Amino acid sequence: MNEHILHRIDSPRRQEAQGHDHGESPLAIDPVGYAPPQPQPVPAHDLHPFLRRFGDEHASLLKELDAFEEAILSIGKDGYTRQSDGKLRHFFGFLDQEFVPHNRREESVLFPLLRERLIASGERGKGSDPLTATELMEDEHAKAMQLAAVVLGFLGLVFRLPDERSSMIVLDAALEQGKNLIELLRLHVFREDGIVFPLAHRLISTAEFDSLQAGAVATSA
Repeated sequence: MNEHILHRIDSPRRQEAQGHDHGESPLAIDPVGYAPPQPQPVPAHDLHPFLRRFGDEHASLLKELDAFEEAILSIGKDGYTRQSDGKLRHFFGFLDQEFVPHNRREESVLFPLLRERLIASGERGKGSDPLTATELMEDEHAKAMQLAAVVLGFLGLVFRLPDERSSMIVLDAALEQGKNLIELLRLHVFREDGIVFPLAHRLISTAEFDSLQAGAVATSA
């Protein structure tokens, strides 16, 4: 497996935020995780192209997650095969090459301005150093990469252990953590598409989105 992704873990800012008093959050959810208080839905065609690109990339991620899930289920049923190994390699390559740059664009270009607007509009926690949806999304970015690193680490051990029983235990752990990764990323996409982007649509002007888009292009050039 390509372990380059292992180095994409966390940032000091995210680690520090874990100790803060989060208070109420725009993304507060019930235990099931799929019934948060949502702003008014915004049709995709009404979103600025800058936001639509993130949504399109989410659609690609969801397709990759479906394929990754199929690979995990096939391993649980038929064992670790060359075909399933290829699918896993493809998925983690996608995370490294597509998901990480996607997250970086959100965090460096969209989230700073959105955070300012969320705080100004009251869409924030009530603690002494309140968090907004942007910090929560950054935290999920980091958690996803940490979980991916765990799965890769387990998979790397499977064929190094001399004892077959131990190998099977580690493989089972890898598959279970892979399922957790799938659920985390699907929920993350649901939150960003259904909550964060509609908030951004409401709080950021078209001219400002044009400027953000120009900055993103300049950064990637």
